[in-house]
Order: sequence, then C-alpha cells, then structure tokens
Amino acid sequence: MRSTFKVVFYVNGSKEKNGIVPIMGRVTINGTIAQFSCKQGISKDIWDAKGNRAKGKSREAREVNLALDNIKAQIIKHYQRISDREAYVTAEMVRNAYQGIGTEYETLLRAFDKENEAFAKRVGKDRSIRTYQKYLIVRKYLAEFIKVQYKRTDVGMNELTEDFIRDYCLYLRNQIGLNQSTVWIYSIPLKHIVTAAHYNGKIPRNPFAMYHVDPDFKEREYLTEEELKTMTDMELDNPNFAFARDLFVFGCWTGISFIDIKNLTTENIVEMNGSLWITSKRQKTNVPFQIKLMEVPLRIIKRYEAFRKDNHLFNIGSLSVINKRLKSIAKKCGIEKNLSFHQSRHTMAVFALNNGMPIESVSKILGHTNITTTQLYAKVTSTKLDHDISAFEDKVSARFAI
Repeated sequence: MRSTFKVVFYVNGSKEKNGIVPIMGRVTINGTIAQFSCKQGISKDIWDAKGNRAKGKSREAREVNLALDNIKAQIIKHYQRISDREAYVTAEMVRNAYQGIGTEYETLLRAFDKENEAFAKRVGKDRSIRTYQKYLIVRKYLAEFIKVQYKRTDVGMNELTEDFIRDYCLYLRNQIGLNQSTVWIYSIPLKHIVTAAHYNGKIPRNPFAMYHVDPDFKEREYLTEEELKTMTDMELDNPNFAFARDLFVFGCWTGISFIDIKNLTTENIVEMNGSLWITSKRQKTNVPFQIKLMEVPLRIIKRYEAFRKDNHLFNIGSLSVINKRLKSIAKKCGIEKNLSFHQSRHTMAVFALNNGMPIESVSKILGHTNITTTQLYAKVTSTKLDHDISAFEDKVSARFAI
C-alpha cells in the first residue's frame, strides 16, 4: 500500500485580531490528521488560501513564506526519519516530533544509550565495570537483532511486544549460540529499560508483564557439612594453600563474596550487643549487609593479623590464583566438585537454612535486595524439606485419625 503524506498551511479566521490571523499547519498521513500552530501570524489580506502561503512580494510575505518553507522542510525530515524506523507512521507522531514532544525520541536503542551513558558515570562508585560491559553487549546484540529481524536501525518503544522479546531471546539462543541461563542474564538489562519506560508513561503496557524468560538455572553447588569439616581440618604444609583454604572457610561462615572480603578493613568490625560484627556494603550492588562474627571466622581473622600491610583484614591476591588453589585442595580432600570461591556463599546459605535460620535472615546476611534472589542462591535442600515436613507432621497428624 502506497503511503500518502501531505503538509498544508491555513489561517484561523476566528482568531483574527486587528487584521492579523494565526497560521496553522496540518499533517495528513494515510488518513490520519494532526494540526499544529505555526507560531506565526499574517495580515489576512495577503493570505492565499489556494496556495497555502502568502501572496505578493512584500517583506511580510517573503518572511512568512520563508518560515513556512522551513517548517515544511523540518516536518518532511521528521517524517522520513520516523518512516525509516517505524512500521506504521501517523500524523500525530510526526507532529509531535516536530514539536519535540511525545514518543518520537523514545526508541529502544536511544533509551539504551541514555542508560549506558548514565551507568558509565557510576562505575567504580556504586556500579561495577562488569555490569556496565554486560549492558554494552546487550545493546550490541539488540542492534544486530533489530537489523536482522526488522531491517531497521531502531524500533519505537511503543512497538515492543511479547513477540519482540520472544524473538530476541530466540535470536540469542539460535543465532548467537548462548545457553538459556545467559539468555536470561542478557534479558535483564532489556527488562530494566522497558519497565522504566512503562513506569514513566512512555509505553502503555509492559510486555515483560506477560512474558517470562526462564533462567534455567543449574543446581547451585555447595559443600556439605562433612566436606566443609574435612576441608577445615586438612593439614596443609604450603602457607599459600592454607591461606586460600582459610579465606574460603571464612566465606562459608560469613556468606561474604570474594571482592567484599578483599575490601574488608578493621573499620568494618564493630561491636553490637556485646559481640563483634562485620558491617559493610556489597561492591556489586551497594546493598548494606551485616554478619555476627562467629568463633571460626574470628579465629581466621586473628590468625592473619601479623600479615596485614595496612588496615585491610587480609592481604589477598587475585581470585584466579585463589580458585586454582581451591581446586587442588578439593582434590586432596577427596571432594569431587569443581570448587570455586563463590561456592562459599552457596555453602553458607544452605548450611544456615538446613540448621533452621529463617530465609529472611539469610537474605539479610547475603546482602540481597529481595528474597527471590536468596531462593536461587540458597536452594532449599531435601534435608531442610525433610525436617520441615517432619515438624509439620508432628504438630498436626495426631489430630487426624483415618
């Protein structure tokens, strides 16, 4: 179907004042109509209704016609730009673009660019460089997807649907070759942008409200209580390996991540209610956390006091070296798991849940922003389920006779 586009000018005679009438504009596209004020007045006598412009060669006529030509050129430019991006163009969209209002500039990739620009300024303060890099990668994949799927350079926010999200996720899975958990991770920045646009009234509905991206998480690996005890009691002659083991055990008893342990200083240890606590903020999310120092982590802190170079609790090297040593230690302990430092957080969470700590408290210790994240990290194990079901049975079964 051929697109029809037309711009005409006319005067509003009902608004005549002292012989001067305001000039109005009308955009017509495929049967849709939008009117606007040209912010320009003209003497009624020199307006040519048929020609849609001023008649004659007076100074006023020349100035008015020059202004109208400029307005028409701007509208044509906006129409062409929107047509390159949008599947369906209305007169209102073009009128709003000319006036600098509405949704003309609310496109997905432009929104991403704005978000990334703001994000970059927060890196090193309350945002990590890795998360920023993830946003840049998602922006790159989205641009590629839009080009392949829609043969365009961008899409309007109001075009985003459940089908768009589904097709994007399929593109990441089938064309880019990402696994489902990575697809889920790369859908989070898109969800953030789209949800913010909906919250701010830029799109009428949130397509993510009706479409769920399945994370397809693998089981979180953690050490059993027996494995943790074996590792804790293992005699290690190499002090570097012993240090790596002690840091891991410290993480198992505190739930603190590697980077946050590395950042701990003596100032993070405070006394509350007669006990020593660690209070800090997660570098990854800037969310505060606090954990009471139990006997095992306290002993580890005191063990390495003499090795401090400044006020940091531990003099720690790189994570890759620590993880390499942990794998060797696990092998020596007979632990058949691909051990890494992050599993210390999983171990702490499961250990705490299995021994009756409420999930709300575990979430607070881990520094999670919501309990849903804790449920992913701290998988409720069959041990806890057995305990909970048995406790429930003891309380109610006697009241029912069959």
